[in-house]
Amino acid sequence: MDRRRFIQGVSGLTGAFAVAGNTDLLSASLKTRVSFVRDLFCISSGLADENRVASLFDRLIRIHYDVSDPADVFASLFNPHDRIGIKVNCLSGKRMSTHTALVNAITGNLINAGIPADNIVIWDRLNSDLRSGWFSLNPLGKQIACAGCDVLGYESNLTVHRSIGSLFAKAVTSLCTATINVPVLKDHGIVGVTLGMKNMFGAIHNPNKYHPNRGNPYVADLYSHPDIGGKIRMTIIDALEVQCQGGPPYQPDWCEDYGGLLIADDPVALDRYGWKMIEDMRFEKGLPSLKEAGREPTYIHTAAELDLGIDDLKKIEIRKS
Repeated sequence: MDRRRFIQGVSGLTGAFAVAGNTDLLSASLKTRVSFVRDLFCISSGLADENRVASLFDRLIRIHYDVSDPADVFASLFNPHDRIGIKVNCLSGKRMSTHTALVNAITGNLINAGIPADNIVIWDRLNSDLRSGWFSLNPLGKQIACAGCDVLGYESNLTVHRSIGSLFAKAVTSLCTATINVPVLKDHGIVGVTLGMKNMFGAIHNPNKYHPNRGNPYVADLYSHPDIGGKIRMTIIDALEVQCQGGPPYQPDWCEDYGGLLIADDPVALDRYGWKMIEDMRFEKGLPSLKEAGREPTYIHTAAELDLGIDDLKKIEIRKS
């Protein structure tokens, strides 16, 4: 399938592509789409089945973009001259971190789409976080790189943007031309939930400064920067494991195998639906709502007010498989 035929066949794409500049992929869909797939047998006690996760990821891409071959999507969104950063979340260590099986599925699709392996960089804040999340560290070179911002470096000049004043990671400024964001689905003890937009706190040197007031407006303000949300071309939420209480660290009493993956092209809609999932899980377990717990993630509403996407669940199409 060539690029023109693919673009003509895509529907329901809003939000992040407009920020990223891929306006040719937008359509006149009435609703923003969030797609969700699940395989209960792809994970056991936090250990993911590589083959089943790869199949689950392919199914996610097929149903979201209405294509038969996921490589068509990656070939349309990226080109061989891009250097692509894959932002993972490994703060929680061996459990409740982005799963390597999912990242392997993503990198496999990139390579199948003609992206050179040495143009792919898996990154997070710290080398130690990546190691604790089961990732193998690799320097930049003739292979898929994997390194923390403590090695890749930060810009020397402060970036001031709205309420944010930070040193930005070179992974989002000079090193990479595009980002794939791969957060996890979990509760956060201060800001309510940590999903796609909050995951980009890993791109600044001082994220702890921006947790007051439940991260509002800081999460939205950071994401609105061209080097942050503006470079994200795909966000996949890793819900292979989920945790609805006690995050962001791994809490065995609240963590469960779930076997899910989510994707959307609207970052606000994706976070809003992920927030709903956390609330539903909390209700099932007899926990108070996040608002009752004093940590409603209002930064998601602020992001909608900044026109980063849609936070009205009635305007979000949920496609499940």
